[in-house]
Amino acid sequence: MAKVFRPSTRESSILSKIESSKEYARRRALNAIPDCIDALSNAIAMKLVEDRLVETTNKNGLEEQIQGCLDRITRADDFDIDYLIAPYRSLVPQPHIVSIYVTAFVLETVIDHKDTVDIYGSDEEIYTCINTQVRKHLP
Repeated sequence: MAKVFRPSTRESSILSKIESSKEYARRRALNAIPDCIDALSNAIAMKLVEDRLVETTNKNGLEEQIQGCLDRITRADDFDIDYLIAPYRSLVPQPHIVSIYVTAFVLETVIDHKDTVDIYGSDEEIYTCINTQVRKHLP
């Protein structure tokens, strides 16, 4: 007969606090996007082009695409967000939800856009580039 594992009350409360703090940080980041959507989309697009990770014929088009992506994440439910980031979840140990979502968007959608010539660099480099800009603008 299998042994039944029953966590103690203390373990349960610690695990509950960890989960609720992660969920709180996620909601806080998503709720802060509308306040800085223009500045954030401009910063991400500029940095991707400056670091030569994305080669495009129209920088403003790239900025508009990223702005649309940020607008979609504010209206998306948890399933849609988790579905898009699923292939990239193991990219870094504790990814920022907005950074990983925009990274997935760049790698899956921006690459097929008519203004995009090519995307260079590894997935980690793109994530790092995006994450530096997101950390400057979001909590």
